[in-house]
Amino acid sequence: MKRTFAALALTTAFAALAAPATAQSQGDWTFGVGVANVNPKSDNGTLAGSPSSIGDDTQLSLTAEYFIRDNLGIELLAATPFEHDINIGGSFAGTTRQLPPTLSLNYHVPTKGKIKPFFGLGLNYTTFFEEASPLGVLELDDSWGYAVQVGADWQISEHGAVRLNLRYIDIHSDATLNGAPIGTAEIDPIVVGVSYVHRF
Repeated sequence: MKRTFAALALTTAFAALAAPATAQSQGDWTFGVGVANVNPKSDNGTLAGSPSSIGDDTQLSLTAEYFIRDNLGIELLAATPFEHDINIGGSFAGTTRQLPPTLSLNYHVPTKGKIKPFFGLGLNYTTFFEEASPLGVLELDDSWGYAVQVGADWQISEHGAVRLNLRYIDIHSDATLNGAPIGTAEIDPIVVGVSYVHRF
């Protein structure tokens, strides 16, 4: 995933250098609908004294972005709830659902080509709910953290584009089992998104 993230960043940088400029205009809105895969990092910390791992999930994603300046937009990411399996010491320990709304400031590199790269920095809030475990009452605290993204829009019409983006989100959650602390889940996922984005 890290190599994919770096490759996309490099591709968007070359596209920005290779093409002459055109603006995304102040006051524009875009709305996007697609799918996003939340893929936690491979080492998710220690829970109940053993290494933990958290599975990935893919769900519907939605974005809305308002351009406060030419090429500079504020974007809200939303999604349907993601569900993740939790393993502790290699054994199934439970499941959780989560929603990770993220607010980002994005810079869209002006180009006259069909490929329009962008970069973003933002704030994420992840709320966990409907935890379930055969071991007892499992609870995961909500998380605040930063988010960074890189992506590119492929213009397919005057107002429509296909978007590919990669987002890293800093997510850590303190966990309790039957009311007792058992450690911190270090999730820190890469979120891979593909969507259709329409500009108004």
